[in-house]
Amino acid sequence: MTVLVSAADLAAELRSAASAGDRGPVLLDVRWSLGGPPGRQEYAAGHLPGAVYVDLETELAGHGPPTAGRHPLPDIEDLQAAARRWGLRDGDRVVAYDATGNLAAARAWWLLRWAGMRDVRLLDGGLPAWEAAGGAIETGETGEVVPVPGEVTLSAGHLPTIDLDGAAVLPEHGVLLDARAAERFRGEVEPVDPVAGHIPGAVSAPTAALLGADGRFLPDDVLRERFAALGVGRDPAAPVGAYCGSGVTAAHTVAALAHLGIDAALYPGSWSQWCHHDRPVATG
Repeated sequence: MTVLVSAADLAAELRSAASAGDRGPVLLDVRWSLGGPPGRQEYAAGHLPGAVYVDLETELAGHGPPTAGRHPLPDIEDLQAAARRWGLRDGDRVVAYDATGNLAAARAWWLLRWAGMRDVRLLDGGLPAWEAAGGAIETGETGEVVPVPGEVTLSAGHLPTIDLDGAAVLPEHGVLLDARAAERFRGEVEPVDPVAGHIPGAVSAPTAALLGADGRFLPDDVLRERFAALGVGRDPAAPVGAYCGSGVTAAHTVAALAHLGIDAALYPGSWSQWCHHDRPVATG
């Protein structure tokens, strides 16, 4: 699948659609930070023209007890209702972005692909890359974009997932990547969840290390080398899975692997679910 689009290519695609009077890709602004305020203020301060603001906490996650994790998958009916509010129609092209290397926007990319949308991409480098390429910016003075509701139909299960039990056994016959910062993996700090450490057998693979200083993904050959060093591809038949704190940034790792043509399953509950069950914890 095509995962990334450059700022220059997206600008050309939007110009082409406008000149032809066609519907261009739907742009989703998914700015979010762990423990931070909603990204709506940042959106109002400047976003891609026509982009719709997406609230990760309320639209890209469900809600339940701690044993389900902090950001469980939303019910498919709720996700479909949100996607229709964003104006999505069946067959639409979608481009999601944020301002932090797509660490948040990848959640929208993964969810929409999981829900059956075929053409969903990430703006490589996000908003900073768009601005660096001279792309126009809309501000709050223009008002929040409220599109005509769409009629998209979504269904669950088009990308693979693993559950609590699957995450426990995956390291025995595959590779389980922990996308959190290395110090959280080692159990030295834990700023959010009640227990520090990692799933036994997982390997530390901070997803932020897949990005350059400009927020774009590193060159393909560098990405392949980094994943190979973690054991990905050593056995082509071995499954690959990814988790993080709550299933948000691990989607970024899955996107990077998909960009390289490597299938990987997401553990949506991630560490925030694991540590609320009677499961072993590794540190170091």
